[in-house]
Amino acid sequence: MKKILAIGALTLALAASAAVPAAYAVTRVHGAADTAQTAAIETAVLRQGSKGDEVKEVQRRLKQWGYYTGSVDGVFGAATKKAVIAFQKKNGLTADGVVGKSTYAALGMNASYNALDGKSPSGSASGSSNYTSSDLYLMAKAIYAEGRGESYTGQVAIGAVIMNRVKNPSFPNTIAGVIYQQGAFTAVADGQINLEPNQTAYDAAKDAMNGWDPTYGCIYYYNPAVATSAWIFNRQTVTVIGKHVFAI
Repeated sequence: MKKILAIGALTLALAASAAVPAAYAVTRVHGAADTAQTAAIETAVLRQGSKGDEVKEVQRRLKQWGYYTGSVDGVFGAATKKAVIAFQKKNGLTADGVVGKSTYAALGMNASYNALDGKSPSGSASGSSNYTSSDLYLMAKAIYAEGRGESYTGQVAIGAVIMNRVKNPSFPNTIAGVIYQQGAFTAVADGQINLEPNQTAYDAAKDAMNGWDPTYGCIYYYNPAVATSAWIFNRQTVTVIGKHVFAI
């Protein structure tokens, strides 16, 4: 009887020792996954010395907005860092010259922000699979017609108002519906919506559709020099960009 008990105890001990390498292997797999995720996050964060298409896109946007004057070459050098710091200071961010989540968000680079936030990136070139090339074209036409004399930020702001209306239950839930809503935009009423947009309007439309919102959520804008509606003057002003007042 003692011999049988001894054999049973030995069997349990061997089983327990065999389980240790398996548990260790699982730990190693999880550790490798965590390391890979950390490496991906480190790659997504841009700093001096980084290279690639993400750097090019940051440079393109900063150059478009007047912060960067160098070549859009995908190399994060001292000039790019200086431009990033200037942009961060202007937008109330930590001015460290490193492009992380908050700076990506301010730049309107949603796919890059989502990568750092552990979310799936958007599926289309315009930053959202919910919108088509027709939506982009119409948005560019509206921006060109309404704000071709405004700064680039001012043009993005017009697009942002359109996007904010799409998301607001008080307005139509499509870009076309918002733009062509009766009485919504002067450019539709006077026919300027039919003008062919330029590349700047296209770029501004893409940035607005990607989520850059210089208006901070506004659903109205107007030019006080030409506006005649007393109602619009009673809306709460959030910001002024160029000739336009943006309000909620």
